[in-house]
Amino acid sequence: MSTSTEHFGKPTARLVATEGSQLDALNQWVMEVARLTEPARIQWCDGSDSEHDELIELMQDEGTLLPLNPDTHPNSWLHLSDPDDVARVEHLTFVCTSDAETAGPNNHWMAPDEAHAKMDALFAGCMRGRTMYVIPYCMGPIESPLARCGVEITDSPYVVANMRIMTRMGAAALARIEREGSFVRGLHSIGELDPERRFIMHFPEELLIKSYGSGYGGNALLGKKCHALRIASYQARQEGWLAEHMLIVGIQNPQGETHYIAAAFPSACGKTNLAMLIPPESYRQAGWKVWTVGDDICWMRPGADGRLWAINPEAGYFGVAPGTSNKSNPNALASIQRDTIFTNVATTADRQPWWEGLDDRVPATDWQGRDYDRGNGPAAHPNSRFTVSAKQCPSYSSHAEDAQGVPISAIVFGGRRASLVPLVFEARDWTHGVLIGASMGSETTAAATGAVGVMRHDPMAMKPFCGYNFADYFAHWLSFDKPGAKLPKIFHVNWFRKGDEGQFLWPGFGDNLRVLEWMIGRVKGQAGAVDTPIGALPKADDLTLDGVQLTPEAQEKLFAFEQEGWVREFDGIASYLKEYGRRLPSALLAEQENIASALRK
Repeated sequence: MSTSTEHFGKPTARLVATEGSQLDALNQWVMEVARLTEPARIQWCDGSDSEHDELIELMQDEGTLLPLNPDTHPNSWLHLSDPDDVARVEHLTFVCTSDAETAGPNNHWMAPDEAHAKMDALFAGCMRGRTMYVIPYCMGPIESPLARCGVEITDSPYVVANMRIMTRMGAAALARIEREGSFVRGLHSIGELDPERRFIMHFPEELLIKSYGSGYGGNALLGKKCHALRIASYQARQEGWLAEHMLIVGIQNPQGETHYIAAAFPSACGKTNLAMLIPPESYRQAGWKVWTVGDDICWMRPGADGRLWAINPEAGYFGVAPGTSNKSNPNALASIQRDTIFTNVATTADRQPWWEGLDDRVPATDWQGRDYDRGNGPAAHPNSRFTVSAKQCPSYSSHAEDAQGVPISAIVFGGRRASLVPLVFEARDWTHGVLIGASMGSETTAAATGAVGVMRHDPMAMKPFCGYNFADYFAHWLSFDKPGAKLPKIFHVNWFRKGDEGQFLWPGFGDNLRVLEWMIGRVKGQAGAVDTPIGALPKADDLTLDGVQLTPEAQEKLFAFEQEGWVREFDGIASYLKEYGRRLPSALLAEQENIASALRK
């Protein structure tokens, strides 16, 4: 066995490589990073319980991880991040390809040589006095041909603890890396947590990520958005699959048939709620069941049967806490009663985690560790999170571990739209569906820095996450429509339509199953709809609405096709699409023009 991984100070090497093995490249990279960052010691992470316990104890001793009430939330912890480090920083996130056009206007671009020089200057000596953790991980079931491996190097034990939950981390992942010889490299340091020295750089052509100056989840857990979306989306285009910002949910009808649906919503727009949906009482009595495969990311590949098959590359949930309650998401709440890491939530006097929307208790301390004062704003940060194993969810699907994935019957796009967009409509065909996804818009949320409630185009909910030019990404989507393909039907939903008084018109939550039932009916050729230029819309009586009290205004607006408004919408879509220039697929522009023409008639 080789212990050629040079150590600084006291060595800790639970995992080492065999000389001459596929891991030589990994050992060499680890040594290069160690020479650059100068850590006091190196620890290869094996994902064991004993290692995890040591890290938890270390963070407790450092005061960066606080124990919660062991009676109500056993083995659960609270992490409070720096107040300037609480969300994704899209303006500091770069895609570094050999030319700017490959990255596209949807990404901030920097030349690779310039980006490496900038980041290496930041990393130089940044781990002095710290431990450098080497984390081998697998995104997806270990034995799945759809899964991909990575290694993250970090100086944050908080990152290690979260990656253990969010990925298949440790010895099994290292063994797969040795078998395949390929992995995504990710280098992270919390640095000084200085917002002026904070960057997240992606090098898709090198399968490499460099992140400095943040400890926040999406910026620091490099397996998540950085690998599973930005790098993976680039990989997927090269290899003929899709890496998407989508939940995966299984809907089982009373006849025992299960249809799997993949749905793309921007962050904090209800993905986790839909993934863990609990059917209304009448549906439960009739025998409907809902199974959670994934709540955030979906990798899809065409199968031998022509259908798209999908895996959830993650092993856990990094969910938004505020708004999670027994009413909105009982399954999520049940999942996080034990073995959970909470980030930036408030606490009650008896050290239970608390956030706005949970219940009517008054917290004792806020997300900055201060005595709670309503004048300081929300007790929990609006983007506060929980990290928990997917297997703790009561609706967890055993098929989430299937190596071949699950077959997708329908793809759903949606966002926050207060007006115009109806509750649900269906695309006529795949090209129309790609246009629906490419042109979808949503109001911004607290998951990213910047103003909240601003309307922006967010194609396929991938605006912050696509690792290359959106024009090429749209062309890649269109390429799946080929002879022999049995592609999913595509739909658009809007749970957030508001009335004239500003109130939500649709009850949402569990009642969203009524919309999914209609979609499955459309997949099976059994549900009714009215054809319009924007797609097929249900009438109110095409949905099962027993027990739902909709006002006359809701009845009108949720199922309405508002022609004049859609004329303006498609004029805006034309302007938006033209931003991508000559690389935009002509089929997409033709589809937009055909619909715009039909709308004017």
